[in-house]
Amino acid sequence: MAYRPTVRARRLARELRRLREQQGLTLQEVADGLGWSRAKVSRVETAQIRPHHGDVADLLDLYGVSSPERDALVTLAREIRRRGWWTAYLDVFSGSYVALEDEASCIRTWHPQLIHGLLQTADYARAVIRAGRVGIDDSEVDRRVAARMVRQALLTRDGAPGLHMILDEAVIRRWVGGRDVMKAQLDALAYHAGRPNITIQITPYAIGEHPGLDGRFTLLSYPDPADPDIAYIEGTMGDVYIESAEEVGAHKLRFERISALAMSPEDSVKLITKVAQE
Repeated sequence: MAYRPTVRARRLARELRRLREQQGLTLQEVADGLGWSRAKVSRVETAQIRPHHGDVADLLDLYGVSSPERDALVTLAREIRRRGWWTAYLDVFSGSYVALEDEASCIRTWHPQLIHGLLQTADYARAVIRAGRVGIDDSEVDRRVAARMVRQALLTRDGAPGLHMILDEAVIRRWVGGRDVMKAQLDALAYHAGRPNITIQITPYAIGEHPGLDGRFTLLSYPDPADPDIAYIEGTMGDVYIESAEEVGAHKLRFERISALAMSPEDSVKLITKVAQE
């Protein structure tokens, strides 16, 4: 089964690497000390595998880590072994994005072509999935739609993250699924915009060129300062996860500039409602 590292798993991996480096040990020295392979130590430190809490305890003993830090990290190792909701849909979701999204406290996303999956209606999602996957059968379409609907529970649960979505005007004017499907989607979009944790903006055609023309991207932020923000870029040839502070900062600035050029949330809802009535 493919492993999807969560934010907590990545945090544990960073801490274990920091502790090893603090002791001045190489990967091979750790492997020799525990009777592991060098590859296993490396995979633990890069969150490529889900370490057993016993293995984490052995590492901490080797590094001379005492409580309360030791207890906290062993507890963290136990927590990351709990399966997330997305494990029931590993045939649908590729990469680590949904696991990282699930723990975010703030999601900022620029989508110039389609409504983000977190706010798609089932019929809109079905049309998008059919259009993007040639030769897909009905059962797979239904499963992918179901997975997308389950994912949307993120925005209504206790402690739901804030979502700031910026869409290009073309997104709300493109008839995905036909007039009735699109009207229902726009009505749903206007409804979601009224929820306290959701902000929706539209970039109108009139602004011309702007910093978002290069394509869509998403910024994920987390409640714990120890977890760095992530910039995520989804593409047909693979996904890119950006974590360097400099590059993430550049994407934040880009998002801020797009937001400044976009219509206000209030005017954006008015445009969405107007287009839905056309």
